[in-house]
Amino acid sequence: MRKLATLVALTAASPAFAAGGPFFSLRNTDFIVLLAFLLFVGILLKFKVPSMIGGLLDKRADDIKNELDEARALREEAQAILASYERKSKETQEQADRIVAQAKEDAAAFAAQAKEDLQKSIERRLSAAQDQIASAEASAVRDVRNAAINVAVEAAGDIVAKQMNATAANKLIDAAIGEVDAKLH
Repeated sequence: MRKLATLVALTAASPAFAAGGPFFSLRNTDFIVLLAFLLFVGILLKFKVPSMIGGLLDKRADDIKNELDEARALREEAQAILASYERKSKETQEQADRIVAQAKEDAAAFAAQAKEDLQKSIERRLSAAQDQIASAEASAVRDVRNAAINVAVEAAGDIVAKQMNATAANKLIDAAIGEVDAKLH
């Protein structure tokens, strides 16, 4: 059969047979082409090429369907992961907002505490300054009083020294010695 097909193909392709004539003649090229086409289709059918092509197309369709299913599954998985990340992002943003709010509250509390501590420190320093002023006033009053006493004693001593004579001075000395003697015994 194969040899016949080759012979038919070689003789049909020869330019000597390309002449016109009746249709069912080997000299008619249209008939030769028709025979070659029918022979080609017969060979394809004998070797079951259409079923092989159909099988390959069915396999390719199944592969495409499987790839589409896999792509769909991957898409759904990606959407689930995206939703998970968006949820985590939202939770993280909420947590960050809570942290910022807590930090603001803490900062306000620390500022209020610092203000209160500063006020107490100012009050303590003011009280200490007032105590120092009072102590300085008391010391100044004491110094003035002592100076006044010293001036008065000196003035009195000068006046007594000018007005006193030797006998009066001896009497005062004797009286002071007697007084000291009485207090010591």
